Amino acid sequence: MHPQLLCSGTAAAVAARRMRTILGAVLGKDGWMWRSHEIKLLNTSSGDIVKIGDISYNLKTPRNPELVPVKHIADVLPQAVAQHLRWIMQKDLLGQDVFLIGPPGPLRRTIAMQYLELTKREVEYVALSRDTTETDLKQRREIRAGTAFYVDQCAVRAATQGRVLLLEGLEKAERNVLPVLNNLLENREMQLEDGRFLMAAERYDKLLQDHTKEELDNWKIVRVSEDFRVIALGLPVPKYKGNPLDPPLRSRFQARDIYYLPFKDQLELLYTAGPNIAAERVSQLLSLATTLCSQESSNLGLPDFPVDNLLYGLNLLNVFPMMSSQQLVQRLYPYHSMLGKDGYSAVETVLSKFELLDGRGKTSSSSVISASRTAGLEHYADVTLRVADKDVTIQVPAGTKEPRPPNSSPAFISTPSHSQLIADMVQSHMVKDMCLIGTKGCGKSVIAKEFAEMLGYIIEPVMLYQDMTARDLLQQRFTLPNGDTAWRPSPLVTAAMEGKLLLLDGIHRVNLGTLAVLSRLLHERELDLYDGTRLLRWDRYQALKEEQNFTDEQLKERSIFAIHPSFRVLALAEPPFVGAGASSSSSKGQQWLGPELLTMFMYHTVSPLARAEEVDLLQGLSPNVPKEAAEQLLHLTHTLRQTNDPTAQSLASSLSTRQLLRICRRISRYPEESIAHAVNKACLSRFLPSLARGSLQKSLANCSIEETPESEHTRDFTCMVKDGTLTIGKVSAPVYKPNEKMKVPDVLFYDNPQHIMVMEDMLKDFLLGEHLLLVGNQGVGKNKIVDRFLHLLNRPREYLQLHRDTTVQTLTLQPSVRDGIITYEDSPLVKAVKMGHILVIDEADKAPTNVTCILKTLVESGEMILADGRRIISDPLEAKGRANTIAMHPDFRMMVLANRPGFPFLGNDFFGALGDIFSCHAVDNPKPRAELAMLKQYGPDVPDTTLEKLVAAFGELRSMADQGTIAYPYSTREVVNIVKHLQKFPNEGLANVVRNVFDFDSYNKDTRDVLIEALHKHGIPIGAKPNAVQLAKELPLPEAKMTGFWTINQQGNARRKLLCPSETHRIDIKGPVYLRIQAYPCDRQESRALSFSEEKAHWQIPMNEVNIICDVTTKDDTIYVAACNPVTLYSMKERGEAIQCVELYDIFPKTISGVWQPFVTVAPLGSPLDGQVVLHEQQSNTVLHVDMATGAVRRLMLSPDSEVPPSRASNWWSSKEPQGEYKMCRDFAHKNWLLFYKTDGNQLEVLDVLEGQVHTISLPINLKSVFLVAEDRWLLLESNTDKKFLLTKPMHMGAEDSGVCQLHSISEDAVSSGHGVATSADNASVPQMLSCDQLPNENLSSALSQKIVSPNRVMADTSTFARIIVGFPDLMSPNEVYSFKRAVDLAEMNSSNGGAHMFLRGGLRTTAPKQNNCVSLLSANQVVRALPPNKVPLKEIYPKDVTPPMTAAYLEVTDLNSKRLKYIPVPRSMSVSPYTGWLSKMSETDVLMAPLSTGGVVTVDMGGYVRLWETGLDTLQRSLMEWRNMIGSEDGRPLQITVQRDSGLDVSAPKHGKVDANNAPHVGGNQWAGGTGGRDTAGLGGKGGPYRLDAGHKVYQVSQAEKDAVPEEVRRAAREMAEKAFKDRLKEIDMSEYDATTYERFSSAVRRQVQSLRIILDTLQAKAKERQWLKNQALGELDDAKIIDGLTGERSIYKRRGELDPEPGTPQEKPKRLRVLADVSGSMYRFNGVDGRLERSMEAVCMVMEALESYEHKFKYDIMGHSGDGYDIELVRVDRVPKNNKQRLKVLKTMHAHSQFCMSGDYTLEGTAASIKELAREEADEHFVVVLSDANLERYGIRPERFAQVLTSDPQVHAFAIFIGSLGDQAERLQKTLPAGRSFVAMDTKQIPQILQQIFTSTMLSSV
Repeated sequence: MHPQLLCSGTAAAVAARRMRTILGAVLGKDGWMWRSHEIKLLNTSSGDIVKIGDISYNLKTPRNPELVPVKHIADVLPQAVAQHLRWIMQKDLLGQDVFLIGPPGPLRRTIAMQYLELTKREVEYVALSRDTTETDLKQRREIRAGTAFYVDQCAVRAATQGRVLLLEGLEKAERNVLPVLNNLLENREMQLEDGRFLMAAERYDKLLQDHTKEELDNWKIVRVSEDFRVIALGLPVPKYKGNPLDPPLRSRFQARDIYYLPFKDQLELLYTAGPNIAAERVSQLLSLATTLCSQESSNLGLPDFPVDNLLYGLNLLNVFPMMSSQQLVQRLYPYHSMLGKDGYSAVETVLSKFELLDGRGKTSSSSVISASRTAGLEHYADVTLRVADKDVTIQVPAGTKEPRPPNSSPAFISTPSHSQLIADMVQSHMVKDMCLIGTKGCGKSVIAKEFAEMLGYIIEPVMLYQDMTARDLLQQRFTLPNGDTAWRPSPLVTAAMEGKLLLLDGIHRVNLGTLAVLSRLLHERELDLYDGTRLLRWDRYQALKEEQNFTDEQLKERSIFAIHPSFRVLALAEPPFVGAGASSSSSKGQQWLGPELLTMFMYHTVSPLARAEEVDLLQGLSPNVPKEAAEQLLHLTHTLRQTNDPTAQSLASSLSTRQLLRICRRISRYPEESIAHAVNKACLSRFLPSLARGSLQKSLANCSIEETPESEHTRDFTCMVKDGTLTIGKVSAPVYKPNEKMKVPDVLFYDNPQHIMVMEDMLKDFLLGEHLLLVGNQGVGKNKIVDRFLHLLNRPREYLQLHRDTTVQTLTLQPSVRDGIITYEDSPLVKAVKMGHILVIDEADKAPTNVTCILKTLVESGEMILADGRRIISDPLEAKGRANTIAMHPDFRMMVLANRPGFPFLGNDFFGALGDIFSCHAVDNPKPRAELAMLKQYGPDVPDTTLEKLVAAFGELRSMADQGTIAYPYSTREVVNIVKHLQKFPNEGLANVVRNVFDFDSYNKDTRDVLIEALHKHGIPIGAKPNAVQLAKELPLPEAKMTGFWTINQQGNARRKLLCPSETHRIDIKGPVYLRIQAYPCDRQESRALSFSEEKAHWQIPMNEVNIICDVTTKDDTIYVAACNPVTLYSMKERGEAIQCVELYDIFPKTISGVWQPFVTVAPLGSPLDGQVVLHEQQSNTVLHVDMATGAVRRLMLSPDSEVPPSRASNWWSSKEPQGEYKMCRDFAHKNWLLFYKTDGNQLEVLDVLEGQVHTISLPINLKSVFLVAEDRWLLLESNTDKKFLLTKPMHMGAEDSGVCQLHSISEDAVSSGHGVATSADNASVPQMLSCDQLPNENLSSALSQKIVSPNRVMADTSTFARIIVGFPDLMSPNEVYSFKRAVDLAEMNSSNGGAHMFLRGGLRTTAPKQNNCVSLLSANQVVRALPPNKVPLKEIYPKDVTPPMTAAYLEVTDLNSKRLKYIPVPRSMSVSPYTGWLSKMSETDVLMAPLSTGGVVTVDMGGYVRLWETGLDTLQRSLMEWRNMIGSEDGRPLQITVQRDSGLDVSAPKHGKVDANNAPHVGGNQWAGGTGGRDTAGLGGKGGPYRLDAGHKVYQVSQAEKDAVPEEVRRAAREMAEKAFKDRLKEIDMSEYDATTYERFSSAVRRQVQSLRIILDTLQAKAKERQWLKNQALGELDDAKIIDGLTGERSIYKRRGELDPEPGTPQEKPKRLRVLADVSGSMYRFNGVDGRLERSMEAVCMVMEALESYEHKFKYDIMGHSGDGYDIELVRVDRVPKNNKQRLKVLKTMHAHSQFCMSGDYTLEGTAASIKELAREEADEHFVVVLSDANLERYGIRPERFAQVLTSDPQVHAFAIFIGSLGDQAERLQKTLPAGRSFVAMDTKQIPQILQQIFTSTMLSSV
């Protein structure tokens, strides 16, 4: 006997001795010795015996020696392993099956294999995965020569041949698969599908005693060998991920815990591996590893350290002793990228404890210097690395091509960090496979490619996707041409056999259970395939050949192959989700980098490039890029990358290096493009949630990247094809000449600027060779744009529509079976690749992201493997030599269309997953102008006003959808459909047609209200009845009588013809001062929504309550309004979006003591000074010139002495004699001159604004008032006598003829003046208004009811409705005066009869009001004045029993055309300034009025409410027609359904028919005229008569509306039922009705927000519950992947949708945690009266409570208050959330009461900080804190920076602050200093609930 010692070796003996002495003291002498077992191999005559310690086993000669494991036993077997082997041998002798359980790693499998090698047993190895089915274990059908038969699989083979079945990864298999083996394990019996029965050896042998073998064979009984054993390997499941063991299965195994080797054994192994390394360093590394595997570390959530890989690490250190330990640990255990802050610091602590933190000071810089073939060795290369200034040459595996010197490729720009990375990779490559971790687009693939080429590898890319199965990885079935089934090795297997570099792209996506199949390949380079093929490691294959004397051919027959020695795997992955966020992304799958994967690879992190490197890179790859552009880009990117705000991080991820390169390529080709445009495009900023978008805009502004608005006029939006060249905008491209003409799309497309801009953008990218991705809402024309684009380029297209059930197979090939042979049809994708067509992929977001991911390899590397084994290759040269390849046509391009990510499109985030590879274009609804132009082409006959209304209304709805007020984004598609309908059926009303779109929402009350409000606002009268016309009642106007003459005295005596001297001087200008022009949105409401009246539109001016409106004037379509407390000027367009406002508070001189009540008038100037106005203040005679565009204000000093303060009595009230006021005449302001005078003064000052001169004219009379009748003729009134004078002046006041102003007196004569009976009352008529232009001739004629052509003026005074002075002022002959007299002079009606509500207005009136409110509309022939209600004949307007409404005034419209009079009521103002005395001086009514250039008048009431009125009869008539058309007329007739068919009765000649004298109704009969439904005679509804004849038979008909109405009693019953239910509910929760109404007040205010939040929550919940495909089902739909299995007759080849159980081991989903911190401080109560801030906060709190009701499992929330009393006032506790309205009201009452009675002070900061700390300690999915505060931070001396720090103090807690707008711009300043997207300013408290809703939707709900 030769006892062979297997465990010898000096080093081991020394180490053992060393350990023995250490442990001897502890254990005593014997404690150590008994454990040592030796393994001996004894050759005896009866056969070989293996002895382990005291247990021996007799060897048998294996029948298939090639199935026995070889070269698994190491030279040194540690004691612990010997122990395990001894135990397995015991169990083997007992005939029991064993289960080796332990942490991940190859150790368990190695021990099993070593045992089998020792005992020379054949092995059947099977790696279980989640795709394993029973056919993989028992029997599988195959077809040979047209018949199906069964092939035994591993379990059956092992049982019958007496082999050992090695099952690895029991926790991976799905639950119901393994019980198949239960009976085989327990009784060694199994029924097979082909009818055979496996029977245990003893029973079989017993039967053999009674029966012959033939009989048993006929009964199909098969003997199970007594040598059959099962060894199962598994992980302990609760600790690791996987399915727990099935109890019946577990009971059939004997278990053995195989933990990592004991410390000493491991140490010995490591010492031998690294002889060059200091011993203590080795033990420190091992100590670290052991610590990180301990129970404590896993409690911290740290994954186990891969102890088995330390060996490889030491091999590395042995060659590179200068490498720092920290670097090595980082490669084995990449804690930087996979752990959160806590875990990271924990690992660092352990590292420092074992003194391994040596990587801090020096980073050993390394780079590859050269690479060349190793001379003596095949498959190896010598690589020289420079590491820390030393050159080290190592041998590493190399590929089959020639290695290429590093950095010699033009497409790879080497940067220091990348060359360092590649050198590190070469080091790791020496010992093990690697994995590169890096964010998307950071260059992983490029580095991998460079690495491969440097070592001469051919790359085999395999793109992993989520539902990839183990079969897809290893082998797929296919059919041979004769119909036989066969297996085709996957690229992975061929790569292993040919020695390529296998690139596993996206290892983070694939399921762990599938990846486990590869663990044996990665650890030991062995692989068993489905068809029984085995791949062995190169040296084992050689050893097998030598030992058994096999040739390669023989082994090939036995299907055993070698794995090529240079085969290596390089995996690429995105970084794992870090830290606490791991659970937040539970939807995206868990932390993929778990303990199992750690054992498989060495890890290298591709860090984002440093800025300088990135600059080199960008300039290297796109050399012409403008330098500053690149700088700005990088500045932005790096600021985003450095912040730890998740929003910024996600933005940074869409600006990866790949995107930056794309932007630079584009900018270098089109340098005029703005960077902001490029960045917005890359981030798709148009569709970001509002927070992220704000954050991006802020970052852009901080990096001073301005958005350059391209002026729409300068760009040419043309698109034309000329001489074979297509030009869009400024870009042109050649038109393609296709082979297949019919595939070029042709589409109806109306050009509009916006779509052409998108197409120009697309063309730029298309020419750069990019694939395009178009993202937009539904119906914005994505398909149209793409089709039009391809049509213009003349490119054929292939079209693919994706949907929920799209699989990777259907994307590439469609399998089908013909004559039993499986064939594949090319999908459009493959066709497009072959032919070079454009592939349009529609609805890309509907397909699962894991499916669309395979597009990535296609786009990036141009390679893709199809299901039938062919592969697409981009390089045509490479494709030539290889079989089964498709060369990608150079013209192939992809255009992908997707809806925008997020709610309400519940698609998958295609952009997030793949947006990086495409050039993205956001397609938006066209801008209003473009949309209008487009709609005009769709509906040329639809009136423009209708189209404008539609565009405006939809524009508003879209912006609401963007803000989240409504869920559905209304798009152009809807508008186009409406317009098409109106074009075809013009008589149907717009109000009816829009219901085609909005009826979808008709059952959701809140949405419906929002929609109706928006439509009404833009004047679409949805819901209005056609008879709802509420025009004012018309009264007759008295006849016009000629009442006298005006004679201008010219002749004769000098007293009557006076010359007025004038002098001229330049004006003095002070200034300019630049004031801030604030723009406010104008919420313009159309008034004709539900009824038609004279009022056209109305809106509110943004002014505070105490302000007083004092003047309104118009120019063209601009309205100017002045207010005087404080002095403010507003300007707005009639149809504009915005109101400009300038506060002139500081400008007006404050020289007057006491109370000063300024009164300001406005004069808008004309061209060339458009947009500029002159303001005049009447008391101080201040004249200001204001430019509304720039905000420049200049003061014009008219006379040199005007600075002297007027000498006045010391007190304003004691000065009895009223001061004369200065007046301004502005009738000719549009000619840029104005006239100023002082009442009772005797000078006129004419200001010429353009020349900058003042002409002063001195008069011989004292003035009362001046009327500018024409530019050169002015009517003056003398004060006291009211005598009239006409001043004529030359047109241009030059210096030479300066003194020629003449004054003529006017004498007024009554009609009967010849008789001297002049009525004095008529004489002194004081005009209130005198027109400065004449009535058109036709108007004059119709007013006087006689044909007349003459100059004329319209005048109005208190005693008449109107007067017309014919011939004035041009004719010198006596001018006739025609008057429309009033019954009572207005001046004599006193106000006392106005009733109580007039007391404040009329009673206090002392002086005449300053504004007359009387205008003439010459084109409409009307005089309009505003009268107070007491001067209006209310009795005539309203019937007796109607109480007149409360009004601010009535507009009295005197129409001289129709001789009618109307009184239009103007509604009361909403709010009125408390200064009533001052108010009453303005005007006698509450409104001011000015004429509009468009015809009609504008009124502004004292509360700042602007209303536009239409008064002209013709225009009203037209508008009413339009309005009726919009509603659509229901003609009262019932609808008839007529089927026209020939009745067989021929039509005889048409005739009138007999006329029935009695006119009785006739129906049918071909004889009577005027019948209905007959033939040939004249009548209604028949056929063949000559004409329709209605003989007046009354059709009594109920109107449609009445028929549709619900009877009143039904309605009442419904109402009563609701009321009863409401009261019962109140009783149930014990709430009084008063409380209920109180609560309703808060609840109703936020109902809309609550509604939309709940909708989103519901949909998200629904999406989370979306069902998945369950594979391997026995019924359902046929699974394409299993089509061959179906041919062979398998049953479980179906898939169906079902609820997917969460993966075993996924952590429980925790709810999200929210805290609302509400401000309940005293200031909230104090300022509540000003802006309602406390109530709004209460509404916000109410909203949170209502929206989250019944979602407690998803959101745990509490509400705290903070005030001067402290910062932790409990309002709602987490465990006691209010369940009903009463409890919620109690919370609101508490808030109110607290802020009323608490101390003052501000604890915003402390409260925020405390809440953030407290929440961070709680276990939750995500944490949110929302702080509501009316931050007067400055008042309490709190610096905003501190607040910013607090908000971002903990990255796990998302904190948001909502500030309730405080004084001035304080809040805005504050917001600038706070982090973007984290703080909001609610200037208007109504926004608080909306902001809260935004925060919810864009952060919390994004990841639910």
